[in-house]
Amino acid sequence: MLAVSAVLTAALLAFHSAVPNTVGRLGSLLETFLPWLGLAVPLLLVWALLRRSVTALVALLLPAAVWGHLFGGRFLAEGRGAHDLTAVQHNVSDENTDPAGTVGTLLEGSPDLVALEELTPSTLPAYEKALATTHPYRAVEGTVGLWSKHPLSATRPVDIRPEGIDESWNRGLRATARTPWGDIAVYVAHLPSVRLGWKGLDSGRRDESAGLLGAALADERLDRVILLGDLNSTVDDRGLDPVTSRMDSTGRAFAFSWPASFPVSRIDHVMARSGTVTNVRTLPATGSDHLPVAVDIGLDRASGRDRGR
Repeated sequence: MLAVSAVLTAALLAFHSAVPNTVGRLGSLLETFLPWLGLAVPLLLVWALLRRSVTALVALLLPAAVWGHLFGGRFLAEGRGAHDLTAVQHNVSDENTDPAGTVGTLLEGSPDLVALEELTPSTLPAYEKALATTHPYRAVEGTVGLWSKHPLSATRPVDIRPEGIDESWNRGLRATARTPWGDIAVYVAHLPSVRLGWKGLDSGRRDESAGLLGAALADERLDRVILLGDLNSTVDDRGLDPVTSRMDSTGRAFAFSWPASFPVSRIDHVMARSGTVTNVRTLPATGSDHLPVAVDIGLDRASGRDRGR
């Protein structure tokens, strides 16, 4: 049983995409917490030692090797090497009572771009005031906003509403940042939440919204694209494939951002196309149930053109 459990763990890690999503979206549920499946290895190790099972100990090398191949590199420290931009992504929470303190935390790394979600009419003025000096350019659509050190133009909402949601639900925007390295299309998005119940993972609306966001990214005319947002899942989840397949880099570090009290998953992301996301890290806790995520971005020098679509 120990050896079989070890082989099953390795199989789930290596072939997680084969787990079907037809019932309760079990595949997406597994992929959302895929790194944590590695906890089975030390648990089985203790069991094998207690049973003095050499066969089980040998079998445990398989899931340990697979986990190390998939996630071991995420433990390698990344220094702040050469980069062009720094960006911060944060779901500030509509219950956050300290916008000024939150902004103080977000500005610690002197980011070029700051994306916020769950803005409310009552707190938006406070965020605008706190960011006005350092980030004079801003774009706000519904409950999402972007603040920039570089001029913004061509700002517009991005419709990522699932079917049946009225027009007051506005959680996507697109703007062009005019930087010293050329124009960059910047997207900010907040995908619908998922729920875990007795029927499994309820992620239908999130997946539909991800499809709409992916279509918008596919139609983007600029080569250089940066996406910031609370996507309500990890990059391992197939539900985000329409988005992740359109971006070149998502950053390798774990940088778990949710929940802030005991982070187990990174559902807050900064992704780049024609660029590389490095040095992914979380910032100290704010008044939100998410931790802020900061990244450095190196731009592809061969890009910066209009794709001519």
